[in-house]
Amino acid sequence: MFPAIPAGESVVSQLPDLPRLPLGARVQDPFLVLEVEQRESARGPFWTLTLGNATGRLPSAPVWSEQQEMVAGLTKGTVVQVIGEVTQFGGKRQLRLSSVRPIPRGAVEWDQLLPSIGDPAPWWARLDEWRARIAKPRLRAVLDLFYEDPAFRTRYGACPGSTNGHHATLGGLLKHTVEIVLIGHAMARAARADADLVTAGALLHDIGKLEAYRWEGVFETTEAGALLGHVALGHRMLVERLATTDPRPCTEREQWMLEHFILSHHGKLEFGAAVPPMFVEAEILHYADDASAKTDSMNLALADPDNFADGAPVSARGVWQLDRRKVWRGDSDWGAGD
Repeated sequence: MFPAIPAGESVVSQLPDLPRLPLGARVQDPFLVLEVEQRESARGPFWTLTLGNATGRLPSAPVWSEQQEMVAGLTKGTVVQVIGEVTQFGGKRQLRLSSVRPIPRGAVEWDQLLPSIGDPAPWWARLDEWRARIAKPRLRAVLDLFYEDPAFRTRYGACPGSTNGHHATLGGLLKHTVEIVLIGHAMARAARADADLVTAGALLHDIGKLEAYRWEGVFETTEAGALLGHVALGHRMLVERLATTDPRPCTEREQWMLEHFILSHHGKLEFGAAVPPMFVEAEILHYADDASAKTDSMNLALADPDNFADGAPVSARGVWQLDRRKVWRGDSDWGAGD
């Protein structure tokens, strides 16, 4: 049996639960400014803020020109103390601001301002156990180049899985990787594939996100991430690490296989893959990766009350992370309560 996934993500207590604050709720709390937008209307210019903490995010109501001084100078990544009330417009909740005051970044811990998986140690324990089970010495040696490096582990354990989608939390990439290995191992057993190779593919396929993303203050794409993307960056990281390692830890053909995991894990060229998967373990990695991402996005969509007007079971709009599909959150106990 493989280790179970750790319990649900932890959230710092005593924070306003932004996705679930009822209409009329008053807040007087610190938040992180995630976005600042200026727009024009018939009434004149207005500004909106997207505010966040470890529980989620909430947009502000429009701030009109007569209140402009309240948001003047605010930029993405600013930490602010906010007083406001939850209201609704167009079926979506928003925060009507009474006061917004910048405060020093160090005044609030980041784990209160950004969503997080909590303590990464249980997730690392699972990955390290799987890695220790790999019986192929050259495969282990390649993985050890990264996963025995303390600096790499520190960054990998904090990196989000995306900047605004699936696993967009501190440590989200680590959680995403654990899910992929769990799913991939089940698929490997069914397909009589090499589980060790699937593990290696899962551990290497997204290493480029460490260079593609920035998570100090806000989740955003780096300049290198915008220009090259995490697939190209991850491929380069692997090739450069192997080129500077003496003696060479694997054969040339084995290196090609590991490169292929990174280059093909998006499945199709139109989805960002450099090549489509060409052997069974690469195919498994692609589908396990997609399953982890899609199920996380589904859970997020189902938990967001703004997707469901007046408690309706079917979402009022499609969810972009799920190919614009609508989602349904009805349920049944199937007679278990009888």
